[in-house]
Amino acid sequence: MALLEYIRFTPMRECIENGVVNWEIDRIGRVIERLPQIFWSTGDSWSEVNLWAADRTISVSGSDMKTISALMKHLCAYADWLEAEGIDWRHFPKRMADRCLVRYRGNLIRQRDSGLLKPSTTTARMRAVIQFYRFSLVQGFVSRNAPVWKDRMAVIRYFDVTGFERTLMRVSSDLAIPNRARPGLALEDGLTSIGAEHVKNLLEFTAAEQLDAIHLMLSLGFFTGARIGTIATLRVGSVEDAMPDPSMTGLYRIPVGPGTGVQTKFSVSGDLLVPRFLIDALRRYTYSIPRLARQAKATAECRHLLFLTSRGNPYRPESFNRLMTDLRRRAVRQGLHFMSAFRFHQTRCTYGTWLMEIALRVAGEAAAIAFVRDAMFHKDEAVTLRYVRFLQQAPIKATIANEFTVAFSGVRNRNWNSFDA
Repeated sequence: MALLEYIRFTPMRECIENGVVNWEIDRIGRVIERLPQIFWSTGDSWSEVNLWAADRTISVSGSDMKTISALMKHLCAYADWLEAEGIDWRHFPKRMADRCLVRYRGNLIRQRDSGLLKPSTTTARMRAVIQFYRFSLVQGFVSRNAPVWKDRMAVIRYFDVTGFERTLMRVSSDLAIPNRARPGLALEDGLTSIGAEHVKNLLEFTAAEQLDAIHLMLSLGFFTGARIGTIATLRVGSVEDAMPDPSMTGLYRIPVGPGTGVQTKFSVSGDLLVPRFLIDALRRYTYSIPRLARQAKATAECRHLLFLTSRGNPYRPESFNRLMTDLRRRAVRQGLHFMSAFRFHQTRCTYGTWLMEIALRVAGEAAAIAFVRDAMFHKDEAVTLRYVRFLQQAPIKATIANEFTVAFSGVRNRNWNSFDA
């Protein structure tokens, strides 16, 4: 399995003295913190793609590390596929169906159609791979005569600020995958909630397997709606200093956002509403032997974090993704087949659906939306409104499904022998 690592890149330049080439630090160059780099499962560096990441970071105007990291995550997924299939990334035979990019495109489409990848992710992943290959063609890493793809000109029509229609020409390839969303109402990030029975089965599985850290992370997602970025930056002090909510018995408040050290999306400030049983479980975990063993390995600046990896490091996107991949594989082997397509962010969707359902029982739509919006730190109220529409459509869909089932059963059970041929 390919690895995505982050390094501190210090630019160097060659210096020739007495016919000997020496390397010294380039005083003009810029040091790059957390430059993403990909390594094959053998430990060897994928030099070409790593050069692309460094070149894009240095030379492309407007490229920030978040963009570069997103592109490299897509390339890491491509590297995983190449290793799994045993294909070289420069494999472009005459037969089109055997070419690495054509086969990878088909794999992405199959994952999209089966629900394992969002349509937007599928499009972005193929686009990132093509961007890298364009760089490789220019640098000569891939022969310019190789049958990589066929370019075509795409015309984009738009209206300017004065209302006049304009056209924009851009180059596209025949391997590009259009972003075609699947029909149906989705909640956040194109995901939906999971059923109460699945929540119960998943938490029972993680508890039985003694997967303490991921069990508590999932519990925080299901019962507070916190994003993984917030959960991964929770501190020991966050749990110890949690205060009971004066107006809601059995709930505690944990301050998050700027000034607390706990990250939130868009740096929104607020309080997580945490059930008492979960606060008690978090406090027990804080001083448990497994967590203290991880804390002992951590650096001084990380020991305050509630959740640490087995090596004592903070959970970053790449390490958490590996944790979730292992969890999915173990759960599916134990018969939890719904986990094959499960994403952690669905814990948040599940919480939002459950919270909105309760709020609508006791308050009007406007009050329910306001409460859920604050509880889930939504920047835009339109996101909260999706939960209302989702709940409103659920009984309609269920009724239609039942009616179709009854109608179909009636037709199926008719005595077809009564009809003459």
